Amino acid sequence: MKRKIYKDLLDWKNSRSFREALLIDGARRVGKSYIVEEFAKSEYKSYILVNFAQMTDEVREIFDNYLATPNDFFTRLQLWSGKRLYERESLIIFDEVQRYPKAREAIKWLVADGRYSYIETGSLVSIRKSVEGITLPSEEAHVDMFPMDFEEFLWAMGEDMLMPYIRECAHNLEPMGAALHRKAMDYLRLYMIVGGMPQAIQAFVDTQDFTEVDRVKRNILNLYRNDIYQYAGTDAPKVVQIFDSIPSQLQRREKRFRIGKVKKGARTREFANAFFWLDESRVVNICYAATEPSIGLKLHRDDSRYKLYFGDTGLLISHSFDEAEIQSDELYRKLMLGKLEINKGMFVENIVAQMFRANRKQLYYYSNVDNKDSKNNMEIDFLIRKPVITSRHNICPVEVKSTKRYTTSSLDKFRKKYANYLHTSYTLHSSDVRVTNEVTYLPLYMAATL
Repeated sequence: MKRKIYKDLLDWKNSRSFREALLIDGARRVGKSYIVEEFAKSEYKSYILVNFAQMTDEVREIFDNYLATPNDFFTRLQLWSGKRLYERESLIIFDEVQRYPKAREAIKWLVADGRYSYIETGSLVSIRKSVEGITLPSEEAHVDMFPMDFEEFLWAMGEDMLMPYIRECAHNLEPMGAALHRKAMDYLRLYMIVGGMPQAIQAFVDTQDFTEVDRVKRNILNLYRNDIYQYAGTDAPKVVQIFDSIPSQLQRREKRFRIGKVKKGARTREFANAFFWLDESRVVNICYAATEPSIGLKLHRDDSRYKLYFGDTGLLISHSFDEAEIQSDELYRKLMLGKLEINKGMFVENIVAQMFRANRKQLYYYSNVDNKDSKNNMEIDFLIRKPVITSRHNICPVEVKSTKRYTTSSLDKFRKKYANYLHTSYTLHSSDVRVTNEVTYLPLYMAATL
């Protein structure tokens, strides 16, 4: 399947591939290994793939005994793989490199040797778990990889022309029109349900069967759970507790994560390592509270207040409905048609967070609770930064609405309080583009353009 990260790989190959190796970070099952091998097939005269997750005794012997002597190492690697290496025209891939940290340490002299290019892959949390006792190479660039974004999903569905038109309408603040709006909203609902994990999308493309899609997603969730017990050490029980509580916490009207709901009387600091693990593994996207919408949101980040979104909304849906008696196909079709009596807002807000992260945005929100006067209470779902700073700063408040009937009282109060701080104010909703003097109303799928 077509992925945008391919361009990042191509830029690296054309400009830096003989000065530094490339390490691809990301959650498990986002498609790192697949896209790297497709890239190698298309862009190099030859390549050798070393999968350290399936390391044989022969491969181990090559790396254990010959890494220090480049000529012998490359000769034996070619003999093992049956593939010839060509100077300046071949790529060597270290897949699941965290399983053999010495290979990552050897990147320094492999790059210095200058004959070939190198790409490493591995899940982020396991990479960081495996660096003890080795010297990390400075000759190593990083690129983040996320689940497939909305446009990549549309490509997989055979819809190459829809997103460019969405982007054009968003840029010009023009309505899509009834027919195309309905089409885009249908695809967004489908994207939300299936999710962005390549295996789940491929299962839907191949079968059109939601039950099969759900089976794939549950396998990924089980893999994540196994990873927790394998890599989280003594923190594993706490990680699992947080992992399992995310759906119920997002179901609440006020979606701030409350550790007391996980364990009565618990303090955040008791679970600090568990939160760090989930964040580093990219299982979750953390959205921190900002105390004011000023330039440099990180300077105003409140680490004690945050929301936990799932890294992939499709996985969140499968995680939320894990009762054995639920028929996946029926459940998904009701979700698709909006006929399930649940809080759809949690899934809609999660997919917006996912789209923002795919665009490399850090997640922030704003909340104010006045116990003396509820009229001052307000919560803004997201604060995003524009790339340019105007006379009014560059912060945009974003409200997310999952139903056609809604109010904008929080946004109105927020705009009044911080009028001189703000760029454009957005409401993402299920209707077409509409612009007023105060607020720009965009359909939910246009979150991918912000």
